[in-house]
Amino acid sequence: MVRFRGGGVNLSLASVDLQGIADNLFAIMNSRRDFIQQLSLAALAASAGPAVLACSNSLARAQAIDVPGEDGMIVRSFRFVDLETPVEYFNTWLTPVPHFFVRNHMNEPSELNAADWRLAVGGEVEKPLNLTLPELTKLETHSVVNTLECAGNGRSLHRPQVPGIQWGKGAVSTARFTGPRLRDVLQRAEVKSTGKHVMFRGLDEVPGKVPPFIRSIPIEKALDSDTLIATHMNGAPLTKHHGFPARALVPGWIGAASCKWLTEIKVLEAEFVGNFMSPAYRFPNQPGKPGEAIKPEDTHPLTGLSVKSVIAAPSDGAGVKAGALRVHGAAWAGEADVVKVEVSTDGGGTWNSAKLGHDQAHYAWRLWSLEWKAKPGHYSIQSRATDSQGRTQPATAVWNPSGYLYNAVDQVNIHVA
Repeated sequence: MVRFRGGGVNLSLASVDLQGIADNLFAIMNSRRDFIQQLSLAALAASAGPAVLACSNSLARAQAIDVPGEDGMIVRSFRFVDLETPVEYFNTWLTPVPHFFVRNHMNEPSELNAADWRLAVGGEVEKPLNLTLPELTKLETHSVVNTLECAGNGRSLHRPQVPGIQWGKGAVSTARFTGPRLRDVLQRAEVKSTGKHVMFRGLDEVPGKVPPFIRSIPIEKALDSDTLIATHMNGAPLTKHHGFPARALVPGWIGAASCKWLTEIKVLEAEFVGNFMSPAYRFPNQPGKPGEAIKPEDTHPLTGLSVKSVIAAPSDGAGVKAGALRVHGAAWAGEADVVKVEVSTDGGGTWNSAKLGHDQAHYAWRLWSLEWKAKPGHYSIQSRATDSQGRTQPATAVWNPSGYLYNAVDQVNIHVA
């Protein structure tokens, strides 16, 4: 068993990698029932280690180690490099790249040579393209500040628990992405009237029989002026973890829509048919009972993010001194704007409006804070956000078999002495 040491904690590769195996099993199973059966066998075989579905959040928080180019991140999977941002890093509007969460479905490309890289644009177009990086970067650029969130962020908090990478609250970050508009590239290729969806394929290295990670978006979103082929992040070229040399940036939507290491754009007559469009990344049309199976035909593709807030500090389980205490965090709402964040210091009995930070952009989170005079005792602090569409964080998230879009009212428990 390989072990890594970080922050005084021995981190077991074997215990974490089970989650990556679970993701791969899900991708090749024909149904969730098959997946759960296979997962049960895998968990039984690995009974000497932690079970995939019983990952301790407190232990996971302690398993922050140093990864080259990523500072103090929580390792959720070594297999394909899945790194979570500790919530205490939610204290800047733009997330520094070393603190930006990393989500990979496959192996990262082993070799990335900018000089050899090409971007093919084809399908339902009149003039197929094969762009080099210099050709792409000659196009007019546009910048978008976007909060990128994995659809499975918060998966570990669903009850009953579900399979997949057991993200806590930190599979979300915000950056300024810059690059040519996808619209400009598609206009050069002259999309036919039959083009209704746009497919993205990256240079992920596919292991074994796992289907390739390919997704598509409707042509309307592809032609939006803020949808990019991003080459830069926070003013610097993309790093390997974040899709160098170019990635799709589909603002306000789940992170899976923003394909990394982009190498092919294909205009299609209909939504792409593949495992990462169905059964993966779909949401129930109607809420069901927690734990019950949902038929694929009763689901729809995930697109925009839900309204959500997270408490960055104080941390859950913290002991603090009585007196002035600053409660703060971040809130986001996908394609909508956050208009209000409320905080309760008595477990949801009463609510007070938090102060929203000055920095704002259409697809970006808002930082928020509340000054509170804390007296000795035990407290349950909660936060909830409301957006411009009238959506408010619910007390309980909509349960679904894949654990997507968890957005229940956030809560931390503290002791004031």
